[in-house]
Formats: sequence, C-alpha cells, structure tokens
Amino acid sequence: MKLMNCHFCASKATTCKDAIQRWEEKTGLIASEQKEIILSFQWPPIERMDNNLAALTAVEKLSLSTNMIEKITGINSLKNLKILSLSRNNLKTFSGLEAVGEHLEELWISYNQIEKIKGVNVLKALKVLYMSNNLVKDWAEFNRLQEIPNLEDLLFINNPICENMDTESWRSQATRRLPKLKKLDAIPVV
Repeated sequence: MKLMNCHFCASKATTCKDAIQRWEEKTGLIASEQKEIILSFQWPPIERMDNNLAALTAVEKLSLSTNMIEKITGINSLKNLKILSLSRNNLKTFSGLEAVGEHLEELWISYNQIEKIKGVNVLKALKVLYMSNNLVKDWAEFNRLQEIPNLEDLLFINNPICENMDTESWRSQATRRLPKLKKLDAIPVV
C-alpha cells in the first residue's frame, strides 16, 4: 500500500521564502516591487521571520499577522517600511525593530504576549501603536511609551493594567502620562 503525501500530516512551519513565493503565485506580482505585502494566515503558520524578508525592498506595509512568530528579525533592510502588522503571534518583546525605528510609523502588535515595553525608544517615527490584548500589567512599563516621541494613536485595551479600572479612570491615567495622544483605544482624546 502506497502512502499519500499529506499536507496536514507533516506540517512543518511555512518559511518566509515559501510565503513570499505563494503570495507571488497567487497575485501574479513580483514581491520585491510591491508596496504592500500580506503574509498573514499562513498554513502551516510562519514561526520565524528571516532574511528572505530582505527581498521586499519596496514594501511600505508588511503584514505577518496570525502566524506563530516569536521574534522580530529579518527586517533590517526594509528602508521603506511604514506599517508593520504582527498581531496574533507569539511575540514577547519589541526587540528587532531597531533598524526600522527611524521610519516605521505604525506598529500593529495586538494579541501577543508582550509584558515588557522595553526597547520602544528606538521607534522615533512611530505615530500609531496597536497593542491591545497583551500582558502589560504595571504603570512603570506603560510609562515607557513616553519614550516614543510622536505617538498619537494608542490601542491598549485588554491589557491586565486596564482590568482593575473603570474606563474613565483608565483614560484619565493614560492620557495624563501620554499628553500628546490624539486617540486612545479608538476614541479621540478630548
């Protein structure tokens, strides 16, 4: 009896190279020339960001959400990157963003396992940070967001720090600590 080759049986992680190749096959476009690349929802999921991402030289918006990525790597040469979506992964830290800190304007990193906000000081151009549904539980960590000079729009709902407060107290504390915010948890700051 001959065994069938089954995609689900030996599901090893999708590599960035495979994901980019699939994207090109599906869209009929050349990835290295595109401003927006979506590598979300890969099956099997991407577990590692790697140097194959360096081929995306023109990319301004890169989405790798809904995978199983644990570390931010492989984006050092993405000089045009403005929006990075890494929501719904297994990230625990902000490290790996140093090389894009001067030009990254939006970071979507909700639904991860981030408890510590160390390293956000490199995000000099960041205006939008979506990091709801993570594990930040104390004000000392929250205060590190003050190190992001241009932060205007913060989505932070459903972090443990928000749980023991009513919405009004939370908003008042957060906006007092981040007076430049124009929007908090999708609601304009008045």
